Amino acid sequence: MSKTPKLEEETISRIIEMAWEDRTPFAAIEIQYGLSEKEVIALMRREMKSSSFKMWRKRVSGRNTKHLGKRDFLVGRFKSANQN
Repeated sequence: MSKTPKLEEETISRIIEMAWEDRTPFAAIEIQYGLSEKEVIALMRREMKSSSFKMWRKRVSGRNTKHLGKRDFLVGRFKSANQN
């Protein structure tokens, strides 16, 4: 059984949106929603079609912008209006 907290559909949609964004690090999702990178991956796997999940994983695997420690910039140029 998953340790992921019970989330509303709107929250799940926002987490998926943030996970798809290139410049939104997993740490930002963890700060806003309390989900670790592994929990975000599990949520994506559960909520997306298999082909979409595979495409997303291929895209984000090793992507420096998804990890704060690997980023070569401190502040992105864009902040979504949906972010808190």
